[in-house]
This record gives sequence, structure tokens and C-alpha cells, in this order.
Amino acid sequence: MDRITYAIFTDKSIRLLGKKKYTSNAESGSTRTEIKHWVELFFGVKVIAMNSHRLPGKGRRVGPIMGDTMHYRRMIITLQPGYSIPPLRKNFNKNT
Repeated sequence: MDRITYAIFTDKSIRLLGKKKYTSNAESGSTRTEIKHWVELFFGVKVIAMNSHRLPGKGRRVGPIMGDTMHYRRMIITLQPGYSIPPLRKNFNKNT
């Protein structure tokens, strides 16, 4: 699970959920086949298609030195009908 960093929840990604398309960010060094294989094994679903694009890092300044944050890959994963990925939630116990 170290390749996929987190799920994306924007207006477009929420609209795509109705079409069985899930959006997430992944490390830029990971390939499409690695991500597809990992999603199928971890969630037990069948992936029809994957679209991906690489997003550039943002510029950051620390004093006089200008640097960049790491770039990452955004994946849009389409599942076969009848499959779905459950929402990832963290359960919090209020008593603790």
C-alpha cells in the first residue's frame, strides 16, 4: 500500500464515483501495471481501465534557496460492474 498515497475527493472525482471510477495519487516512480495489480490484490476487484497523468511538484522557497516538492502521479481507476472499493475510514473512539 506504500505506492498509493491517498484518495482524491474533488468535485470531478466525486462525480466520477457514480461511473465506478476512483481517483487517487500515487508515487511518481510507480507504473500503471504495478498500481493495477496492487488494487486488484488489495481490494479484490477487477480493473477495466486506468488513466494516469503525472503532475509537477510545486515550487517552495526556504530562505534564498528555491526548491521543488516531489511530483506525483494521479490515477483514475475504472472498475468492472458489480465491483466497488469501500470508503477508507478511520474509526475514532470518543471514550479514549
